[in-house]
Amino acid sequence: MGLTIVGSVAFDDVKTPFGLREKVLGGAASYASISASFFHKDVYLVGVVGGDFPQEHIDFFKSRHIDLKGLEIIEDGKTFYWKGTYEYNLNQAHTLDTQLNVFQNFQPKLPDSYAEAEFVFLANIDPDLQLDVLRQVKNPLFTACDTMNLWINHKKDKVLEVIKRTDMVLINDAEARQLCETYSLTLAAKQLLDLGTLAVIIKKGEHGALLCTKEMTFSLPGFPLDEVKDPTGAGDTFAGGLMGYIASKGKVTPGILKNAIVYASVMASFNVEDFSLDRMKRLKPVEIEWRYEAFKNLTHFD
Repeated sequence: MGLTIVGSVAFDDVKTPFGLREKVLGGAASYASISASFFHKDVYLVGVVGGDFPQEHIDFFKSRHIDLKGLEIIEDGKTFYWKGTYEYNLNQAHTLDTQLNVFQNFQPKLPDSYAEAEFVFLANIDPDLQLDVLRQVKNPLFTACDTMNLWINHKKDKVLEVIKRTDMVLINDAEARQLCETYSLTLAAKQLLDLGTLAVIIKKGEHGALLCTKEMTFSLPGFPLDEVKDPTGAGDTFAGGLMGYIASKGKVTPGILKNAIVYASVMASFNVEDFSLDRMKRLKPVEIEWRYEAFKNLTHFD
């Protein structure tokens, strides 16, 4: 039951009220694949980097048993770079610099084993590229996509086409309101479900997440944390944990979706506790289970 993840692999410069880190590992596919690897052993990463991408990051992916046949390395190019800063409102990043570099001409090429994966996650990339990946995959059991305001502003029709052709869409609250032109998140979810997707997850940052299907609505709060150092990649970590858990079960049911969104929130809550993927490097499976149980206690009442 392979899980193919397609997206960006990048260098980030990040400044928050709690510190500064330069040229650390970033990118949607990086966060998602590392998170997924805690639940599923067959994670396939599709992305592109330059010759400046250090071996230590390659070794980190390999230490998590992530298959890198789909990671293209352009030796004479430079890796995608993003620089941003956060104030005490950690829900909002302020972009200072973006250099697409080799990512500007990224054309995902799926190895045969990746194209035959049963589960596929299209991280936040150009919707035209997402559609191209959907044309390459053979017969997936379950597909999911993410998007952002840039694509909603400039390629809304293509974003909607991707949503129509995938089984689940992940989108944050501001993007859902923008895309569906409504303040109500539940009405936005219903609009997206009417397009034909089977499930909608609306991410609300520190306030949790909302899962909607035609049959149910499930709302989960954010996990209360004493310390948040860097929210970069939280949504991608959430998505990776979600898809990794679903892929580990080999099927999709309402119960699995509910558990998946809890584990996804657990993973995101860990990732924001340190910069880049540093918390993931120290994370132990037992910690994941402890926090999952803490979530149960947090949300249970008689």
